[in-house]
Amino acid sequence: MEFESKILSRNIQEALYRLGATLGTAESCTGGRIAEAIISVSGASNYFKGGIIAYSNDVKESILNVSHETLEQETAVSENVAKQMVCGACDALNCTFAIAATGIAGPTGGTPDIPVGTIWIGYGNKDDVRAFKLTEDFGRDINLAIASNKSLQLFLDYLKERLPVQEG
Repeated sequence: MEFESKILSRNIQEALYRLGATLGTAESCTGGRIAEAIISVSGASNYFKGGIIAYSNDVKESILNVSHETLEQETAVSENVAKQMVCGACDALNCTFAIAATGIAGPTGGTPDIPVGTIWIGYGNKDDVRAFKLTEDFGRDINLAIASNKSLQLFLDYLKERLPVQEG
């Protein structure tokens, strides 16, 4: 999976260069793994602004401006929180795009409504934020690796939609 994330990160780098754009991350359950994958490519300092590890709800609220009401009503493991984390990261880090992850990696912490392995990935910019839900539980380490790689793949696909068509 590490090799795959490096390839994804390199492709993200190329797309961000072509777009003249910047990137930031807001991570809860992944704890910086997405940022680590992004900076594994030389030259990341040219487009990667930084990452916020918002493991607690108070950090999600105070730094990422996630709504207290949303956290109370939907919990931190929700589509809306993932999307708000993206917008909050774009603001806090002054970046064009952001990737966010919030979920329950396990092995504990799950509930009948939100079982272990539920991870919401948010990605995009403040005008077009998307989210994707992972639901399978493969154990903590694999859950985190899958979430990190999936977030990079989703974001790369998102960027490809924005790239101008190359001729020839």
